[in-house]
Amino acid sequence: MGIRVIKTAIAALGALYTAYYLGLNPALSAGLLAILGVEVTRKRGLKSALIRIAASVLGLAFASLLFLTLGFRLWTISIFILLTIPVLSRAGLKDGIATSAVIVFHVYARAEVTLGLIGNEIMLLLTGLGWATVINLIYMPKDDLKLLELRHETEENFAAIFRKLAQTLRAPTPVWDGQELLDAGHAIEEGSRRAEINRENRIWAHGGDSRYWSRYFDMRQLQLETIGQMLSHLSFVYESLPQGEHAAELFDHLSGDVKSAVYEGGVEDMIKLLEARFKIMPLPVTREEFEMRAALFLLLQDLKRYLAIAKRLKKQKSGEPAAADNEPA
Repeated sequence: MGIRVIKTAIAALGALYTAYYLGLNPALSAGLLAILGVEVTRKRGLKSALIRIAASVLGLAFASLLFLTLGFRLWTISIFILLTIPVLSRAGLKDGIATSAVIVFHVYARAEVTLGLIGNEIMLLLTGLGWATVINLIYMPKDDLKLLELRHETEENFAAIFRKLAQTLRAPTPVWDGQELLDAGHAIEEGSRRAEINRENRIWAHGGDSRYWSRYFDMRQLQLETIGQMLSHLSFVYESLPQGEHAAELFDHLSGDVKSAVYEGGVEDMIKLLEARFKIMPLPVTREEFEMRAALFLLLQDLKRYLAIAKRLKKQKSGEPAAADNEPA
């Protein structure tokens, strides 16, 4: 917020000096338009400037027609608002309504429609929004370090969650408050928000360079949802079982793999061996054991879905990119 205020002040100051130098009237409106045009990302800044200019030119043309036809009366302004705002909104130009109103009110205040006045208003638009666009393009704060920090926080929480799952499988009695799950969710949510801003600031980036962080946090969000399903199935395991001990080893291994930038594949191989071992184990002898082993079976299916997400979106250990993406996750 502090950087945006500084950028707004610089854009407004530049617009005011330029408007006074060019003899535009009222020059202060250029500063107001510059304030309206400063955005949080480069892409939004460019899009906002184009929308505001298009909406203002259309509004100016329509208002000029109304003023020449109906005269410069207060109720003419009302007709302009009633007719123009719905049209601009439907055309996808609703963000330029305020800018258009500023320009139209200038024309109403002068009570004339001339080429000189229309040229003055268009120059005010170009001056104010032009300075805002230039300042937007020159500098945007980088979020790379914060994104790395959020990635580290997410992976640490995932690792802690898997360790808790392993502990619960070995000794189901301890109660876990699930704080790491909440912390991971908050980190992913913040990471996704910053990733979108980071992507919109890289308007000249190509392919994976601009999508990397969005892909990463989308992957983690999908995996977090799968972890939630694991926890729901784990709640049915209330006694220690040999199968639970074997499953705990998977989560111990995964707590280390989660921090890797590539898909390790070790846990996937372990699951295959474990499933083969389960098939030759004696069948359950009680209903309770049957229900718990069924829950463990579903837990393994959730784990396989978790790994499938990583396999699809992470770079493979061999160095070849995953089929669904071209960048590491």
